[in-house]
Parts: sequence; C-alpha cells; structure tokens
Amino acid sequence: MAPSLRRPLVAVVLAAFALSLAACGEQGIQLSQDDPNYEGALLFDENCAGCHTLTIAGAKGSATKVHSRERKDGPNFDERKEDRESVLYAIRNGGFSSSPMPQNLVTGEEAEKVADFVAKYSGSAAESSPGSSGR
Repeated sequence: MAPSLRRPLVAVVLAAFALSLAACGEQGIQLSQDDPNYEGALLFDENCAGCHTLTIAGAKGSATKVHSRERKDGPNFDERKEDRESVLYAIRNGGFSSSPMPQNLVTGEEAEKVADFVAKYSGSAAESSPGSSGR
C-alpha cells in the first residue's frame, strides 16, 4: 500500500476503535420498541439524559459523587420516585426550585409521554433497597 494512503487508513481504523471503546458499558434504552413507554424513554434520553440518571433509559446524567456535583446535575431518578403530575409540573416550570432546568423542554403529548415514563420507572433503586418504603 502506498504511504500516502496508509496514514488516512490508519487514522480511520483508530477512530473507529476509539468510538467502539467509548460505547463500552453504555446500556441504551432497555425497553422493547413495542412497549407503550418506549417513546417516553426515547424522549427522556434525547432531552433529559444530560442532567438526570434513569438506567432503564440508558441515562447517566446525575452526579455520583458530592465533590463532582455541578449545578446542572438533576435528580437521580433511579433513587427518586416521582409521580406523573410532579414530572409534568417540573417540565412546565423548569424544575421545582432555582434549578437550571429549561421550561417546556418537551410539550404537549411529548411531555405527557415523558411524565408517564418517569412516573412508571423512577425510584427503582429506592424501591429495591432494604428497609425502603419506596420514596
């Protein structure tokens, strides 16, 4: 192979290898596409995963250590159970307090789907921990 072609080929192979390593450990959405909450999970992944954790959606956005926490880090929904109306309130109003969550990140039917999804799947770690009441 000519030296002028070898460098770009090596660069492409190395880039593909780096991308495959970066994807290691990512779970992605863990619902089947025919699940009624799949679209809510997809919307959550696209709009909420940067700041919130919810494993079933493949989202790891919350800080895991206090010293690495940033203002943008939202609640970990594996550990925090939410009901549908609270999720809709947070979506419409930009969270519950002075958080940096944008208002109306999703609206209408999309907001309803995200709220249904979060209400159904949030709190799974809290519910499964010993001595937990689920909230």
